[in-house]
Amino acid sequence: MITATPVPLLKDNYAWLLRDDSGFTAIVDPAEPGPVAAAIDAAGGTLDLILLTHHHGDHVAGTDEIRARYSAPVVGAKADAHRLPKLDREVWEGSEIDLGNAVARVYETPGHTRGHISFYIADGGVLLCGDTLFSLGCGRLLEGTPQEMFKSLMRFAALPGDTLVCCGHEYTESNAAFARHADPENLDLLAYAERVTELRAMGLPTIPSRLSDELECNPFLRAGDVASLADLRARKDRF
Repeated sequence: MITATPVPLLKDNYAWLLRDDSGFTAIVDPAEPGPVAAAIDAAGGTLDLILLTHHHGDHVAGTDEIRARYSAPVVGAKADAHRLPKLDREVWEGSEIDLGNAVARVYETPGHTRGHISFYIADGGVLLCGDTLFSLGCGRLLEGTPQEMFKSLMRFAALPGDTLVCCGHEYTESNAAFARHADPENLDLLAYAERVTELRAMGLPTIPSRLSDELECNPFLRAGDVASLADLRARKDRF
């Protein structure tokens, strides 16, 4: 069984520390070396692997320093190798990555960026989705199309409901405001938004969230077609 622990960094980002029952340790999107190194050292001080979801600096800026400190290889998308830190292993749709006794499967999930990838670990039910899916939201379409984002989100929607959504930002409270505006009659969403407010008031993270909650409350996962998703995303950008 693998565990995923959020590592707060920068203003509202999360890296994710992965540990399996063999002691294997990986980090996802180490944007800021200090907090990431502190988390790794607290977990035992060894690092076996670095995983990258996409090329943005607020996800990869600390990669080279963490690689040098722990001598850990870096895994990222072959399609984005030209704008990621130097990769020791290039991966693509369907690639499998050994994480000790667990395995991560690579999904190509464009929308936010063209070369974005996500990692799904069935043993532990962990989805590391970077900036494609957020709790109660989805990533801005900076490079991709509504069609690409819709396809990426529908892939996530087909995963088991107890999957943990481990995204790259603490955006849930602001996303909740738009979600309630877009879906005001959703009582599940109202209750979820209240829990989010309570967590943030206590200084606690709102993620990982459960996919089952996102399917009930996240307007982007509930969009029935590409046109609806495109409309929601445009409205969110203006909100």
